[in-house]
Formats: sequence, C-alpha cells, structure tokens
Amino acid sequence: MTDLHKLQITIHYQFKDQQLLEKALTHRSFSKKQNNERLEFLGDSVLGLVISEHLFKRADNAAEGDLSRLRASLVKEEALATVARDINLGEYLRLGGGELKSGGFRRASILSDAMEALFGAIYLDAGFRQCKKTILFLYDEYLVSLPTARELKDPKTALQEYLQGIRIDLPDYEVVKTEGKAHDQTFTVACRVPDLEVETEGRGSSRKKAEQMAASRALKLARAARKA
Repeated sequence: MTDLHKLQITIHYQFKDQQLLEKALTHRSFSKKQNNERLEFLGDSVLGLVISEHLFKRADNAAEGDLSRLRASLVKEEALATVARDINLGEYLRLGGGELKSGGFRRASILSDAMEALFGAIYLDAGFRQCKKTILFLYDEYLVSLPTARELKDPKTALQEYLQGIRIDLPDYEVVKTEGKAHDQTFTVACRVPDLEVETEGRGSSRKKAEQMAASRALKLARAARKA
C-alpha cells in the first residue's frame, strides 16, 4: 500500500491507530469484510453535524430551508469528491482489480465515500473535537464564500417560484422516452409551460435529473418570453 505518511501530513492529522486509516481507504471491491462502509456511515453523520453547526453560527439570519440547502451543497457527493481530490485521496485507496482497471480511484462516488470514511476514522481515533478541526481545515476554502440562497435553489424550485411570482400555472413534466436497460437507463423528460408557450426537454440518468435539466432550460425561456 502507498506510504500513508504523506496523506497524514496533508490532512494535518497523525493517526494513533494506523489500521483505522487503512480501513478508511479500503473499498469493498478490495475486501468484502474489512472495508470502509461502516466508517463511511459514521463519517457522514459527523460531517453533517460539523457543517450544520458551522452554518448555524455563520449564517445566523438564514432560514431553515436555506441552511438545509447550504449544508446539502457542502456534503453532497460532488463536494466530497472535490475535497478528496484536493488531498489526492485517490492515490491512497485500496481497490479491487476491476475498480483499478476502470479508474475507480477517480470516480466521485468512491472518492466521496472514502472521504466520509476518513472522517469516521478520525472520529474514532481522536474524538469529535479533532474530527471537527480536520473537517473545517479541509473545507476551509469552500466555507469562505458560501453561495447565495438563490444560487442553491434547484431548477425545478426556481421555475416554480418564478411562475408563482408572475401568477402563471405551474409547469407539467412528462417522461417522453426511456432508453437502456433497467440498471443503466437514460430518461428524457419534457417540461411545458403552456401560458408562455414554452416547452423544453432534459436528459439524465434519472427522472429527477432529466426534470431538473428541462426545468433549467424552461426557466431561461420563460424569463426571455416575459421580456419580449
């Protein structure tokens, strides 16, 4: 396994129990019994609490819904994977042969899970205070300038609120096409706003993602139609 000394220098924490660190970096494809899934579960909870507390104190005038969206933006898979890439976490992962060949050390889902597992391992090794310190250190640049509430609203919510604001009926969504096998499908969804003669389509690996894409396009057209 790659020397873990450099990683511990990078995260500013030296493990007392090196086996905890090794387990945090072990994917299920490498070992079905000794892997990071349980640590991931623990780390997810600790991360959520640390980020929630930070936002509660930092954004003291923010509404509950805005706080929830801010937290979600910081603990979602993409955000965790970004933090993992910042510290080159993929270089230290223990993956099975199949995952190695397919580039699993670059995959967002694997990186984000390992990042949560690392937080869980630190919590067990040194307690909440140290884990909080490490999380805030690694997240520092992403906590300096938080996105606005408007930037965090998903396209469907933004479209709905925009149409409500101009007193127009809410959009209709319809799945117009489903392609691929059950485990690997692509959805095409239509979004229609009849009162503005707006109709768009979105594609995604889930119905939700396709709807969000269609809503984002519809919102742009709706605003343009109102200005015309």
